[in-house]
Amino acid sequence: MYDIAILWDWLAFAVRWLHVITAIAWIGSSFYFIALDLSLNRDIDGPADGEEWQVHGGGFYHIQKYLVAPEAMPEHLTWFKWESYATWLSGAAMLAVVYWVGAELYLIDPNKADIGIFTGILISAASLAVGWIIYDLLCKSPLGEQPTTLMVLLFILLVAMSWGYNQIFTGRAALLHLGAFTATIMTANVFFIIMPNQRIVVADLKAGRTPDPKYGKIAKLRSTHNNYLTLPVIFLMLSNHYPLAFGTQYAWIIAALVFLMGVTIRHYFNSMHARKGRPNWTWAVTVILFIVIAWLSTQPGHDSYDAAEARALTPYEQRFAAADGFENAHDIVIGRCSMCHAREPVWGNMRWAPKGVFLETESDIARYARQIYLQAGVSHAMPPANITNLSEQDRAKLIAWYRAGS
Repeated sequence: MYDIAILWDWLAFAVRWLHVITAIAWIGSSFYFIALDLSLNRDIDGPADGEEWQVHGGGFYHIQKYLVAPEAMPEHLTWFKWESYATWLSGAAMLAVVYWVGAELYLIDPNKADIGIFTGILISAASLAVGWIIYDLLCKSPLGEQPTTLMVLLFILLVAMSWGYNQIFTGRAALLHLGAFTATIMTANVFFIIMPNQRIVVADLKAGRTPDPKYGKIAKLRSTHNNYLTLPVIFLMLSNHYPLAFGTQYAWIIAALVFLMGVTIRHYFNSMHARKGRPNWTWAVTVILFIVIAWLSTQPGHDSYDAAEARALTPYEQRFAAADGFENAHDIVIGRCSMCHAREPVWGNMRWAPKGVFLETESDIARYARQIYLQAGVSHAMPPANITNLSEQDRAKLIAWYRAGS
């Protein structure tokens, strides 16, 4: 069983690695084409809508954009779609590997909602699909003709989901799910709207027909939404590594403010690329929002020590608390780990426990049995630089305890 724990952790690492690589490809191409489209020189003669000269890697590139078919319509077109699809698929795989399989540890917070593992997973999956349906209906309603109003409603939807996730899931799962919720909207835009509309336009151009401009208008609207949602999604995906982002009762407000920061930052770069000036005021707004976020992160968002001590153990926790060697493991963790992994850390100037992991009570230690095994037993990742002098004998006791429980 312990071999499965190690292999599963490496599987999670591999999927995360793939997700990051594909996300870089998708975001990179998205940012490039947005910047390219905004920076085109449109003061040219001929059928082209604009052109741009660029230099990179020792070569010069002459790029032209056509809204109508050029004289010789190419048979081969490069479609930028798989970057988006691969990012979503790898992200969904990571969600399943980390948060669904590890639902008792990472997904469900028994202090917030008394729900079973299957119910938590069902809410996790269904919320992603429901979010896209609501968003798509809003875009296809008459509001689609009012981009500003539509963006405000989208923001309200995201804030509502942020609050809702925080009522059910752990802090880190809540923010990550909000990121997945947003990324699902973005990829669905590409799969269900942007790509089909582009195929219709290409087919019309090849057949010599004048394309209906509505298809390009609709695709442009969805692409603009994706552009403004990208930076917040990146923040939300990184947030699970920073307890200051998710370890507070105001994490849902932090997420809402991050979406506003995404708008201010993208507005600056979009204006710059479009040669409409540099609205430097957006940076002042961004800094103010970030300061507010930093302040909100200092507000407590976890149960007290007494409440954690009094809470009944879950079946998962009971299994490891009853395993042979638990008393030894408990004493080792309390003596070598709890000074940092506490609700009020006493090590140095540390304010929050690393990764939001608490190791003070019996339920805490039993809950994080697998992480203790991997971080302080199999590997020497914890304590950092072995600063609390955890001996090899003690590491062996932690391994034996986890194996007995698993």
